[in-house]
Amino acid sequence: MEHPDKTEVVLLACGSFNPITNMHLRLFELAKDYFHETGKYKVIKGIISPVGDAYKKKGLISANHRVTMAKLATKNSDWVEVDDWESSQSEWLETLKVLRYHHQKLLSPDATSSLQNAIPVTKPGRKRKQEPNRHDPVKKKNQSPDIKSVPQVKLLCGSDMLESFGIPNLWKLEDITEIVKNYGLVCISRAGSSVQKFIYESDILWRHKNNIHLVEEWITNDISSTKIRRALRRGQSIRYLVPDVVQAYIEKNNLYSPESEDRNAGVVLAPLQKHASDSKN
Repeated sequence: MEHPDKTEVVLLACGSFNPITNMHLRLFELAKDYFHETGKYKVIKGIISPVGDAYKKKGLISANHRVTMAKLATKNSDWVEVDDWESSQSEWLETLKVLRYHHQKLLSPDATSSLQNAIPVTKPGRKRKQEPNRHDPVKKKNQSPDIKSVPQVKLLCGSDMLESFGIPNLWKLEDITEIVKNYGLVCISRAGSSVQKFIYESDILWRHKNNIHLVEEWITNDISSTKIRRALRRGQSIRYLVPDVVQAYIEKNNLYSPESEDRNAGVVLAPLQKHASDSKN
């Protein structure tokens, strides 16, 4: 291996990507620079996982279009790819389940068919195809994988996603705990933001603060999908805010309009529905 002493990391970004923007792609580059500058990690892959239609977010266009745009945006990247497993599910999936899925996929690429409620373990006795120069994390039936032989999957997010942990019923506390304890967060935040204060005020996040990597974004970029959609509704240019291929796809398919922005209007967001009902039971 090129860096046997470094921990391999896979960065996973979950979200709407409605549409994907240059800022979404910048998050990966900022996180990769951060990890490599520590001298302890080697980022081997970035994964974009668009949320499914069942998320029910206002203005969310179909997953088919959002996945296609993300694939167009990453076509020339040699390390960031798009995974459509989450978006192809008929029901909304918690982010934790998506993390588990990708962790399991790294452990055993063949064993990812029914993982919505799976825990990251590898079934003994399963035959796996060997790839050249790729180590098998499970060499013996009773042997635990070497912690450094299996890449760590970390959730890549912006400060708004981290702070959404504080919104009642949006996240389950046990999910937050497992995410920060077993996987870890890479949060891109702006200089002077209140993310550190938010972590300090949360007992769960503070307990696992060593597994939360805060990356300061010194070259600030205020592009957001919401602002892109607003510009499109008003007939304004979005050039240089999204990749050219994404702009062309949006124009060709006439994707964003006042009508599309009203989609799911008045519908309660899937996690709020689910977690609110769970808390009553």
